[in-house]
Amino acid sequence: MKTIDDLQVAGQRVFVRADLNVPLDGETITDDGRIRAAVPTINKLLDRGARVIVASHLGRPKGAPDPQYSLAPVARRLGELLGKQVAFATDTVDESAQATVAALGDGEVALLENLRFNAGETSKDDAERGAFADRLAALADLYVGDGFGAVHRKHASVYDLPARLPHAAGELIATELSVLKKLTEDVKRPYAVVLGGAKVSDKLGVIDHLLEKADRILIGGGMAYTFLKAQGHEVGGSLLQEDQVPAVQDYLRRAKERGVEFVLPVDVTAASEFPDLKTKAPANPRVVAADAIPADLQGLDIGPETRKLYASKLADAATVFWNGPMGVFEHPDFAEGTRAVAQALLDSPAFTVVGGGDSAAAVRILGFDENAFGHISTGGGASLEYLEGKTLPGLAALED
Repeated sequence: MKTIDDLQVAGQRVFVRADLNVPLDGETITDDGRIRAAVPTINKLLDRGARVIVASHLGRPKGAPDPQYSLAPVARRLGELLGKQVAFATDTVDESAQATVAALGDGEVALLENLRFNAGETSKDDAERGAFADRLAALADLYVGDGFGAVHRKHASVYDLPARLPHAAGELIATELSVLKKLTEDVKRPYAVVLGGAKVSDKLGVIDHLLEKADRILIGGGMAYTFLKAQGHEVGGSLLQEDQVPAVQDYLRRAKERGVEFVLPVDVTAASEFPDLKTKAPANPRVVAADAIPADLQGLDIGPETRKLYASKLADAATVFWNGPMGVFEHPDFAEGTRAVAQALLDSPAFTVVGGGDSAAAVRILGFDENAFGHISTGGGASLEYLEGKTLPGLAALED
């Protein structure tokens, strides 16, 4: 796979497919981590005299312009981080995009409007997707794939466009791949994996694959209650995927046969109802044993004894991968489990990888120093699919 060092970019129009899919509160960006992650590639191209055309998606508009998903706030923040003006095209391939790109000089940068405002970006029809990719290709001379958070999507700007232009991987994708190889090839042991989040169904594929790789797997978040149910425990009103219980029971059996240690909560922080995440009103939490959750309570975080247990299981690890919060970290009454795991990663001598998504957001929201971790991925879904052993369309498209 070529990198941008292999491209002659001076005076060339370089299309950079970034992942600027950041959370917005109105027009306020609440977490700019993905924008900051895109800056090194853009700066490197600008310093070498390229005319840089940045493109990304934001949210899930339905193939047509939708003001709430405009990238205009992202253009402003990107300009602040680059320290220079970012021209903003108010469409993706039409009059504004063409004029904005035509006006670029060497060392200048533009951002196109949300790619998903065009139905061709996400279409399952190859011809429709290809037609949009043709129009994007007409804007540029070279392509750089740097949106790691989107490489598991077979979308026009990710999969079809690289086939139409000379292409290379950006700095971010090169970094992400080097890190993921440390989790899949010649892994330093003990190798501990921490998995959380709401649904066990989202993690089945990666659990299946990690049974061949990991030494221990720690489970938290909403998915933990399906594991507890699979062990025969009642989980009260906690999130439960009853249909996944047989699959989880099979994983627990296979793990035991292979000597992979599954670590489940021994206590949980619970409440009678889901907390109000807007007002952050007190939720009257109670700590209860994980194998005896009352019928009128729902588990919303791992408890204090589980936090100690998980920290001890990470203390001697040489490699740690973490994907998914331990509870409803957005509310202060249920943030301590996620905080404890993040702190345990910092305290561990291991090579630590935070696998994007809500885990990366939690690290920032809870006030941790991002640079203290070995690596914070920009792509939760992409990281998981890579660890599952899947072929990711956006990476396959960048291969020579």
